Amino acid sequence: MATDAAARNAAIDRILARAAEAGDVPGVVAMATDRHGPIYEGAFGQRVLGEPAAMGLDSVAWIASMTKAITGAAAMQLVEKGKLDLDAPASGVVSELNEAQVLEGFDAAGQPKLRPPKRAITLRHLLTHTAGFGYEIWDSDIVAYQAAKNVPGIISCQNAALTTPLLFDPGEKWYYGINIDWAGKMVEAVSGQRLGAYMRDNLFAPLGMTSTAFKITPAMRERLAKIHQRGDDDSLTPQRDLEIPQDAEFDMGGGGLYSTAGDYLKFVRMILNRGKANGTEVLRADTVDQMCCNNMGPARVCLLKTVAPGLSNDAEFFPGLSKTWGLTFQINDEIAPTGRPAGGLMWAGLANSYYWIDPKTGIGGVYLTQVLPFADKKALPLYYAFETAFYS
Repeated sequence: MATDAAARNAAIDRILARAAEAGDVPGVVAMATDRHGPIYEGAFGQRVLGEPAAMGLDSVAWIASMTKAITGAAAMQLVEKGKLDLDAPASGVVSELNEAQVLEGFDAAGQPKLRPPKRAITLRHLLTHTAGFGYEIWDSDIVAYQAAKNVPGIISCQNAALTTPLLFDPGEKWYYGINIDWAGKMVEAVSGQRLGAYMRDNLFAPLGMTSTAFKITPAMRERLAKIHQRGDDDSLTPQRDLEIPQDAEFDMGGGGLYSTAGDYLKFVRMILNRGKANGTEVLRADTVDQMCCNNMGPARVCLLKTVAPGLSNDAEFFPGLSKTWGLTFQINDEIAPTGRPAGGLMWAGLANSYYWIDPKTGIGGVYLTQVLPFADKKALPLYYAFETAFYS
């Protein structure tokens, strides 16, 4: 068995090294774990193309929407304590949600036509992306609303960015958007802490995640990989100044964290161990079980059609497969093309970082690169090849 693992790991090394050498990705870090500890670690390529620093196991990257699962875990800790309720109106905790209205189109002057929602938004709606919120990257109506009302984009981390309307009534379907940023606001409201401080005390410290934060520390910056833009000719250009605002008005629970593959792997392993880490109960086992099952009823995950090609390609994992949503992970209802069994969990970050958690087999993995647009033609297939190696 050990020989099989060694052969598998050597094969993964070759796949990742070849991709970095070919310029498919600037640099990549990939790690996998079982319930006991890491079973694969590899880093290849450069942190920044044109600079000497190699991508290392401890390289720091913007993990973007991989933040969402951590924010979800923070919210579920507070559900356990009775401070948050999954199914009560979320506006009882964050009153600004009372102002959320459903967009019904635009008038002749280009101004939005709005109406009150038919039901209240709940924390469960937010954690499952069924509240009605969207993202400007995948929805032209959000872009038009932002233009009409002078609303900044979500990456600005300005509170005004959260004032975009609902695209449908809460609970009606799945659509990806700023939901988890609002869940982060709920964590802050009942904990009395800024989201990053709450995470530090209640998740990062017990898990031993020492290089994960919204604000990049000097020690993290020394190891920071930069985002690269894919050109029409497939070339990669470093975007040295592109990062999440470090003087943000709010900690973006939907996508603001910087981390390392090793740190995130500790979070993955905690979920695999049903809430336990280093002898500490971070979440109750029944809470993790609840997070890992469908929480949105008959709704299903759909294709995200890009309206910002520089930031994202059209995006959907495993088209044609039924996919539901937990609190807050995508769940594949059928065996995935990678070999991951039904009931597996996954999601990703905009700069082509990915993770999966497989409760059935007891393994999970993290893959970090820093490339735009999302669902990149070379970075995403490389992730699939990495995951597939553990099931082939």
